[in-house]
Amino acid sequence: MSASFSHINQRGDAHMVDVSEKQSTLREARAESIVLMNAETFNLIIEGKHHKGDVFATARIAGIQAAKRTWDLIPLCHPLLLSKIEVNIEPIFENHSIRIESICRLTGQTGVEMEALVAASVAALTIYDMCKANQKDMIINQVRLLNKIGGKSGEYNAITQ
Repeated sequence: MSASFSHINQRGDAHMVDVSEKQSTLREARAESIVLMNAETFNLIIEGKHHKGDVFATARIAGIQAAKRTWDLIPLCHPLLLSKIEVNIEPIFENHSIRIESICRLTGQTGVEMEALVAASVAALTIYDMCKANQKDMIINQVRLLNKIGGKSGEYNAITQ
């Protein structure tokens, strides 16, 4: 099965996809990222004793801001008027990790998967940045799309794939 690339025109040049003919529908995407760290760094964050302040609040704001600027960070992404951006952060005590889940939503002509992925990624990078003085070998992994609804391609759910 041969796939065509929508961001490549007939001459082979990169271009932004024209979505003007697409129907406006409700579109939502959820993404996640995980930050693995040692117990000492984890406890500093959880106990609110980190010298840079509230790590989760800063990461949450960074993720929200990043989602709004995805078009500026990722070439050929459309600027979107997002109606919802949510960044949830939860500590996983069993393995000293932080799980970040982002949700982006709009009613529009193009999807919000990249915005959700950028939000989860930048929130994780912000945690790393705030904690790197304590630990440089933290690992950011499992950046992935969890699910999405809306648009021509319909619904996607990572758990059922």
